[in-house]
Amino acid sequence: MAEILSVLETPLGIGGITLGSIFWFVLIIMVATAVAKFVALNIKRALVERVPKNDLDLLTKVVYYIIILGGIVFALPYLNVELSGLLVAGGIVGLVIGFASQSVVSNLVSGLFLMFERPIKIGDNIGLNDIIATVEDIRVLSTIVRTFDGVYVRIPNEKVFTAEITNYVANVARRFEYVISIRYQDDAERAITVIKEVIWAHPFALKNPAPSVYVDRLADSGVNIVVRIWAPSRVWWDVRTELLWKLKVELERNGIEIPFPQMTLTFDDELKGMFRIDARGAGEAARTPLQQEENAPPIRGDGDGG
Repeated sequence: MAEILSVLETPLGIGGITLGSIFWFVLIIMVATAVAKFVALNIKRALVERVPKNDLDLLTKVVYYIIILGGIVFALPYLNVELSGLLVAGGIVGLVIGFASQSVVSNLVSGLFLMFERPIKIGDNIGLNDIIATVEDIRVLSTIVRTFDGVYVRIPNEKVFTAEITNYVANVARRFEYVISIRYQDDAERAITVIKEVIWAHPFALKNPAPSVYVDRLADSGVNIVVRIWAPSRVWWDVRTELLWKLKVELERNGIEIPFPQMTLTFDDELKGMFRIDARGAGEAARTPLQQEENAPPIRGDGDGG
């Protein structure tokens, strides 16, 4: 044992480096490599279903080489390499790079947080600031969305992570609402029954939570019926548009109509004398003493021969 130690401590004549120092340097590098492979493998397993393959490969390589670099820095003193000069130079370079890539680092960290927290997923319909779109891809530095007009939008992950996100499909079900107005002479109870029958017949209108249909307001032109329906979030828009038309058609088939805005005008006695209302309700101006004497002869024009 003593002979082995003496051999390891024998200087090699290169800056005081011994076999022992080389041994420790190689051992540290091997341990750092093993740790880097272990960490990279576990990161890949944890994010394989959350991150696109290309971005995941890039992320695991960055983590792998950072750990290797840390092991080299830790092992260099065993080769009598002074780190003070390297640290000063590295600090200056790191400071310059840090200022130049501040937004890149911020987007990278935000992207990692998004991958772990998962407030949004690929295919989700979201509202982000003034943008309403579908998530196309979640990358390490940015999130790609497609608006409902088909416009491609790249959003830095820092803005995504710090913004207020509205995820329209995060919950399994989503509710929508109609306000349907019927005439006062129509049967409101019959209208509610017809509406419920149409809703229950639709395959994607959820029965639990149950739809809610009730008279909400006696408005100026008709009776307002509120209809609230739950549907699966993924087909929410389709159900909403289909049911609205089906309700209109079925109500009309049962003789229940949507009223037009109506207004009732009341005239005082003086105005009543100025208008004659025919049987169809159309107003026609009548002659009054102020306009022409009832028995006055007709006014003759130039064409009457004077």
